[in-house]
Order: sequence, then C-alpha cells, then structure tokens
Amino acid sequence: MTNRFDLNEGASRLGSFLRDRRQRLDPAALGFGGRRRTPGLRREEVAQRANISATWYTWLEQGRGGAPSPRVLDSLAKALMMTEAEREHLFLVAIGRPPKAHVAGRGGISWRLQRFLDAMPTIPATVATSTWDIVGWNRAAQLALTNYEQLPPDERNILRRMFLDPATRAAQVDWEEVARFLVATFRTESTRAGENHRAADLIAELSAKSEDFARMWIENDVHTTGEGAKTIRHAEVGEISFEFSSFAIDGRPDLKMMIYNPAGDRDLEKIRLLCSLDQVDCNQSDFET
Repeated sequence: MTNRFDLNEGASRLGSFLRDRRQRLDPAALGFGGRRRTPGLRREEVAQRANISATWYTWLEQGRGGAPSPRVLDSLAKALMMTEAEREHLFLVAIGRPPKAHVAGRGGISWRLQRFLDAMPTIPATVATSTWDIVGWNRAAQLALTNYEQLPPDERNILRRMFLDPATRAAQVDWEEVARFLVATFRTESTRAGENHRAADLIAELSAKSEDFARMWIENDVHTTGEGAKTIRHAEVGEISFEFSSFAIDGRPDLKMMIYNPAGDRDLEKIRLLCSLDQVDCNQSDFET
C-alpha cells in the first residue's frame, strides 16, 4: 500500500516545529531588543528574517498557511538557524519530501572522519563530492590510487583526471566502463543536488576538452554509485583488483565515501608491498598512533 503525504497532518506538524524552533532562538543575539513575555523571537521577526509576510508566517504556525515552496522552506531554515538535520525534517513535515542536498565546498572533511579513513591501512578509501572532487583520503588510497596530497585541489577531480589525464586513463584496465560509470553517477548526483555552478562549469569544460565525455554526456545514462568492481594498472606492482562500495555520510548528504577493498589475497599483498616500499607499517593504522 502506497504511503500518501497528508497535507493537513503535515501543516499541523509544520506549525508545531516552526513554533518550537522560533522559541529556542535568542532575540538579543540576533539583534532584536525589547521586553518579551515569551521566550524566543516574535513571529514578525522570523518573517522579517525569512523575507516573507508576517501574516503568512503566522498562518503557517497555525497550520493554515498552505504548503510553502522549497524556496520558502529554505528561507525559513536559514531564518531559524536550523541544522542540516532540522532542515531535512522541515521539508519532510511541510511537503513530504527531503530537500536537495547542499553542495559541498572543497574544504576537506572532519578530523573524526579522517581518523576513520586512517583506521583502514590496507583498504584505499576516499571521500568525494557530487561532482567527484576528492576532499578526503587515506594513505592506502595515496599509494594504490592517486597521490592526492601532491595535487593542487583543482586537480583532485576524478572526472577531470579520467578524461583529461593520459596517465589516469592508461591505468584503467577497462577505461570505457569506468568512464561511463563516472559520467552516469555524476549526472544522477548533480541533478539530485540541484543548481550547482561547479557541476555546470565542469560539464562545459569537459565537453569542450574531451570528445569522449561529450559523447557519453549526451547519452543521458544515470547510475547510483552503489558498489562494483574495478582493476587498475599500478606502475610498481602491476594490476590490482578492487571491490568498491559507496556509503552516505550522515549529516553530509553532499558527500560520499568510497571504500576499495582488495578483491583477493594477491591484491591485498600488493597493497602491503606498496606500504613496505613507502616504509609504512600496514599492520598499524594512523588511528592507533
């Protein structure tokens, strides 16, 4: 049986949620003065911050304002200083669907997530944005995949490297399959993220510089990152096969973590050999040091 969004119930829950979040804010901290009989901002102050009518905002809290648009919901989330989890809840109770993910910048990841990556000394792992910018990695990924640390931030983009860097292309045992997968997941995730200047610029650049990308892009294939298998040619240890899986990062819908598990014992030994060549102890992770 299909679940249907109940507008009346949603309006009631929306009003309650807005009222609760409004009453939690500190007026003085937000530049509002005056004596108050109740905690939090006044309704007209929230409306002012969200650039909407005070009357309409009052109706929303009373459960009779009608379904607001995603743009208005985003304005309310900012006006009420909501966290990403609160913003998602706001959309779900108001219109029955989650918001489009905020697009990540390329400023890195939290130290806790980095410690998690480093706790896998023989399993390459990366964190990427919806446009395939690599913003986090562990040492195994540096040794087996790409030494991202030596690259400028703008060159840590997997799509750009796959289509414009001959060495990256030559390292793929089945370049066509890998490239199609990247383009299809890029289309899916950039569409999910909504309007994104980074994605638009990347599409324009790659379409102009790579006939292969332009050919694949107009085919309109879509794919989720999910899981799969790939084999690369490594300059020092030869072919390495991986089974990869993608994981969402809670609280950061704009990011995905990719885990590349060595497919067999021989592949694992090659990772360990790379560690030894780099004088890294693969039996001890950075997490433990």
